[in-house]
Amino acid sequence: MIDPVLANPAWHALRGPQAAVAEGGPLAFRYQPDVALFAALPDDPTTEAWDQLGDVVGPGGYAFLARDVVPPRLGWEQVVSVAAVQMVATSVDGELDDNAQRLSVDDVTEILALVERTEPGPFGPRTIELGEYFGIRDDDGDGALIAMAGERMFPSPYREISAVCTDESHRGKGLAARLVRHLVARIHERGETPILHAREDNANAIRLYEHLGFTHSNLFTVTGYRAPT
Repeated sequence: MIDPVLANPAWHALRGPQAAVAEGGPLAFRYQPDVALFAALPDDPTTEAWDQLGDVVGPGGYAFLARDVVPPRLGWEQVVSVAAVQMVATSVDGELDDNAQRLSVDDVTEILALVERTEPGPFGPRTIELGEYFGIRDDDGDGALIAMAGERMFPSPYREISAVCTDESHRGKGLAARLVRHLVARIHERGETPILHAREDNANAIRLYEHLGFTHSNLFTVTGYRAPT
């Protein structure tokens, strides 16, 4: 059986540990738009929950759910669907890395530039507020940010590792693996369990995470819906 928290992670994060960056409630939530992309509904959403989600996103607004696909209320339109895998760090050897530098709001411009070049997934101006983000800089060049990874959803006791990316010119050096192990060590120190998500068609990323010791927990879909106008 899949842990219900893992089956609907954004719901458990937004109505719990990350309520401070949530909008909506009590039957529908979303992250504040400049923080993260996702919205959330209960495990078995009612018509009232869909109506509340419509109030949150506004007429014609978009809601992105990371969970099993649920039939939307009449008037909602499904606009995108991306198959994804969820993985849990069941046997990852976490290892702190002295070269992993803690990133802050002062680094957001550089972070967004790296995200634009590497496309690891959605990242907003305030995503860094969701947890710890670490990066590795180019010691042989101008000190530019060349790799990073951090924490996004927090459906306690699980902590999601996200935004794992490396500049194309520095790939093949194991930087992503080092940052993931660093985050795993940090998360374990807090008594939490690391998880992550990857597109089902991203074979290279999935292979890396399997090699590190992540195991498959769940298949689900990131589904985008457009609210009635």
